[in-house]
Amino acid sequence: MKRVFLAAISLMMVLPAARVSAQDMSKYGENATECVKYLSYYTEYYKQKNYDDATPNWREAYKLCPPTCSQNLLIHGSDLVSRLIAKNAKNPEVVAGLVDTLLTLQDQRAELYPKYAVTALNNKATYAAKYVKDSKRVYDIYEGVITSLGDKTKASVLFNDFKTAVDLHNAGSLGTEEVLNLYQRNIELLDAIVPASDIEKTQIADFRTNIENLLATSKVASCDQLLELFGPRYEANPNDLALATNIVKMLSLAEDCNSNDLFLNAVTTMYNLEPSAAAAYYLYKLHSAKGNVANAVKYMQEAIDREDSDTKQDASYLYELAVYCFKNGRSATAFEAASKVPAMDETLAGKAYLLIGTIWGSTTCGGDEIARRAPYWVACDYMNKAKAADPSLADDANRYIAQYSKYFPPAADAFMYDVTNGQSYTVACGGMRATTTVRTVK
Repeated sequence: MKRVFLAAISLMMVLPAARVSAQDMSKYGENATECVKYLSYYTEYYKQKNYDDATPNWREAYKLCPPTCSQNLLIHGSDLVSRLIAKNAKNPEVVAGLVDTLLTLQDQRAELYPKYAVTALNNKATYAAKYVKDSKRVYDIYEGVITSLGDKTKASVLFNDFKTAVDLHNAGSLGTEEVLNLYQRNIELLDAIVPASDIEKTQIADFRTNIENLLATSKVASCDQLLELFGPRYEANPNDLALATNIVKMLSLAEDCNSNDLFLNAVTTMYNLEPSAAAAYYLYKLHSAKGNVANAVKYMQEAIDREDSDTKQDASYLYELAVYCFKNGRSATAFEAASKVPAMDETLAGKAYLLIGTIWGSTTCGGDEIARRAPYWVACDYMNKAKAADPSLADDANRYIAQYSKYFPPAADAFMYDVTNGQSYTVACGGMRATTTVRTVK
């Protein structure tokens, strides 16, 4: 009696008109009455969250009703089948059949309700990741979804697709070139996604980083393999910008693979065909690795001067240039570069001041006793600036201050040269210039 009453109420909801035409019933298929009945049964149970009773009635509705009669038949069905999978987790054979049904529901929804195809297919990939154990099958499902959706594919699916490809490669089921091509495609698709919010934008960036890190750590291709793969391609098309860019990206991700001729030639092609700050920076890295100091400095300065790098990037470049020049005996250039950093990026100010202090502390000046010791005053000035700008550097700065203070001139020597504590003093040495304050030791 309860079922009859429930069916009657539900029929009134589904077919509210007093008189329903045959045309209205046609969407429920050949067994329209039975279809509507079971639709009503399962729907009411589902609304009440009585999923145990909803499920058998949904099964009957799914058998009897054309899926075009209601999208909810597929949406609710996905939920109910997912619950059945969890309920039968210890029965692999039952689960396998349920998973097939779940995936089929997503395909039907994508085909019959194209407006929701993106959601349905992304759901299919998510379900495959969760329930399908065969890596090759999962990979094939991912690839089918990505082929259909392109840049509408969820970032998580693109990551899982690449991760599965790497696993298949390690198992000997997928070739190196196929994995590398897939990496490039998925990165391009990630870059093409238009995020709906700042949160999604961050998530996409995180998945991009995860894919890059996975390629680097998985060692899908060694440097030698990449050179063997891309060397002949470059020789055949040395002026292909897209190819050169791809080569640079790939070799950059491989361990110790950016000091070979192919990398240098590819970066040079990039720079010649489409000059950019990034290309100039790559050339700096190459020449610095090869010990070509003059060329390294030249290209880094070009990277800094180009308009396509922003202020924060320029600050990072300047700091790196300063460190490089200091290590290679170009203290004046290092001092000049580091001095520009604090005004451009306050997060790097402390490190820049610490470096400038170190430069002054290692500078040998000529002249009298005071002139030779004066650089240590400047060095301590900058060490104090460093720890003020970045407290995390306090220990290093204090250690340098203690070291440099030992070399302050004795008070007696200062008196002999007519300088006193607190007096302003200008130091000019090695192409650098600074104004400091006289300090002595007893």
